[in-house]
Amino acid sequence: MLPRVLPLECVPNVSEGRRPEVVARLAAAASSPPGVRLLDVSSDPDHNRSVLTLAGDADGLHAGLLALYEAALGEIDLTRHQGVHPRVGAVDVVPFVPLGGTPMAAAAAAAERLAAEVARRFELPVYLYERAARRRERAALADIRRGGFEGFPARIADPAWAPDFGPARVHPTAGVTVIGARFFLVAFNAVLDTADAGIARAIARRVRESGGGLPAVRAMGVYLASRGRAQVSMNLVDYRRTPILRALRRVEEEAAALGTRVTESEVIGLVPEEAALGVVRDALRLPGPPPVLEDRLRKT
Repeated sequence: MLPRVLPLECVPNVSEGRRPEVVARLAAAASSPPGVRLLDVSSDPDHNRSVLTLAGDADGLHAGLLALYEAALGEIDLTRHQGVHPRVGAVDVVPFVPLGGTPMAAAAAAAERLAAEVARRFELPVYLYERAARRRERAALADIRRGGFEGFPARIADPAWAPDFGPARVHPTAGVTVIGARFFLVAFNAVLDTADAGIARAIARRVRESGGGLPAVRAMGVYLASRGRAQVSMNLVDYRRTPILRALRRVEEEAAALGTRVTESEVIGLVPEEAALGVVRDALRLPGPPPVLEDRLRKT
């Protein structure tokens, strides 16, 4: 049995990004137990989604996440939810990420423990993914989320898609939930100088790994009504294989080929220091990470 004092990050994604008062209540619930730190909250009205970044030990995070589920089930009704981001649950996805010397096994154990309790307490169907997945076809989040909340009643009726925990029926307002363990993910978006979502989708097809593009990159093209612009929304699931700057440059190249350009980019949530320093290294063509004053001071 692994000790539960090992540090973990958890990045729950909730299907609410338009009501800041609701997001604030969800964040307060998630960070309410002792020892849980709320590091960041990122909300987007077009995606209608918020990403919370938490850190703590397994016991504290377990308690905080149960409080988050309880609050979310009272605040979010997916039958009234609209947004450009795919989703299957009110609490859509809850990944645990090991920090420091914490082994991935500890993150997977935390995911399994939470999944069992969420299913028992809230009667929610729970699917395990990535490094906590019990079945290969459920390792990728996109495969679980295919068809969205609206398509899940038919899907869950298939015995091959029975949940890992909980009832084989979709919760009427909260859907299903996906819990897992993974490496750091960088959520990175590029806003285009066009309102044409078709161009954004074409760029996404060329950039993402499944379309023969960059390794460890998942991408989709969407229209942002609040900005009147199209966006290429990316998940860099391993920034060591495709660094942030390389992803941006590829999007810029594909955008230019289609007669548009990137006007700005954005990061959702927090970025590991190594990934951020990699942008500087790549931009300046340095042979290694840049020598940073504050980093040297921390080590002396």
